[in-house]
Amino acid sequence: MPVAREIATAAQIYRQDATMLVKSVDGLTAEEWLSRPNSTSNSMLWVAGHMIWARSIVLKVIGEQWTRPWLPLFARGAAVVESAEYPAPEEIVLSLQEVSASMTVAMEAATVEKLSAAVPEKSPSFDGTVGGMINFLAFHDAYHVGQAAYIRRWLGRTGVAG
Repeated sequence: MPVAREIATAAQIYRQDATMLVKSVDGLTAEEWLSRPNSTSNSMLWVAGHMIWARSIVLKVIGEQWTRPWLPLFARGAAVVESAEYPAPEEIVLSLQEVSASMTVAMEAATVEKLSAAVPEKSPSFDGTVGGMINFLAFHDAYHVGQAAYIRRWLGRTGVAG
């Protein structure tokens, strides 16, 4: 089923970003997942978890529910916690697949009326609509997939594009 024109580009961005994130984490060791370029930057695990958290927000504004008990660890502004509190990398990869599949279905089913509705609460929507928030969060997703690609190169691994 085609995606509404209002979020068609966002849907393509999300698909591409998911592919690039999987490439960014491919073959990483448990230690690499948690390595941070410096004490004020994020690890690959946090970036990937944050992208999953943000994708759950996309589902929420569409009216779907997708959650995991650890999602609050990756919310905007969340403090770094002990490594043992984070989910395993394998769970992050599986959750990315699951939330992405749920998003595809939800975005294909989203009506123009739903996408044109005002977001229910203060949000970073481009225009105050559900569709505008989905589009903003696609931009957000691309920002973080760039971070993931950088972290991979910082770890001495091959690049993910080009």
